[in-house]
Parts: sequence; C-alpha cells; structure tokens
Amino acid sequence: MSAQPQLAAPFQTLLDAKAKKGVTFEQIAKAVGKDEVWVAALMYGQAKATPEQLTALTSFLGIQQASVTADLGANWFPDRGVGPIPPTDPVIYRLYEAVLVYGHPLKAVIHEKFGDGIMSMIDCTVRVERKPHPKGDRVLLTFDGKFLPYATW
Repeated sequence: MSAQPQLAAPFQTLLDAKAKKGVTFEQIAKAVGKDEVWVAALMYGQAKATPEQLTALTSFLGIQQASVTADLGANWFPDRGVGPIPPTDPVIYRLYEAVLVYGHPLKAVIHEKFGDGIMSMIDCTVRVERKPHPKGDRVLLTFDGKFLPYATW
C-alpha cells in the first residue's frame, strides 16, 4: 500500500515536474515568493494559489499553466485533509501520534496561557528546521497560529 495520497491530476503534475527538475520546496518557494511549507501544501492540493502565484510556480517548474488551470477549473477550492485516518505513512503517523499523546496537555497549557479558545490553522505559519544535536539531528516544527477566543452570547 502506497503512503502517497491519491492526488488530482494537476497536483500530481506539479509534483512530477518538481521531481523531474530535481528542486526542493525551498527553491520553489523562493521563486514563488512564499514559504516552503505553504508551497508544499499547494502542491498537495491543500492551499489555493493566486493566478500570479500559479504563473510563477508553473514557469519555474517549466510546465504549461493552461493545462494546470484547465484541470483545476475556475472555481476550484482545496478539499483539505488527504490520506487515511489513522495515517499509514510513518512520518505522518508520528505527527498524528504526537497530537494523540500531547493534544490534551497542549490544549490545557494553551487555555492556561490564553484562555478559552483555539489556535487558528487558517491564520498560521508552519516552519520545519533541522537542529543539530549530539545524539542526532532534531526536527524542529513551529506552528505559529493566531489565538482565537470563543465568543460568548
């Protein structure tokens, strides 16, 4: 069973072009003027590009924008969330496991520090960094999300 999600044709086209060109999400992000995690989300169909961003992306990857645009359609919006639950890919499963193990503790700490509310995933940036460590390099994930208090009425 493949851990790669089944993607709509335009997103598979983008990922295939990335692989063929041999570039990283970071390199693409610099060409598009966005963050590498956002670009990866776009290429997996989890974010929506402006026409200008799509032009920069397809130009950088050397593919025809018209075919990607035609496959998407004028009124396409992301259907966010891909893959099975629970995830079968080991990396994604560990992130899922982190939420299962630390979800309630993180929620409690967020409530203590901010009050009753949530961290936005809409107004949020995500960073992935490599952190040297004597026992082996670490993956440093940063979710920088706006706090949204629950309304009362």
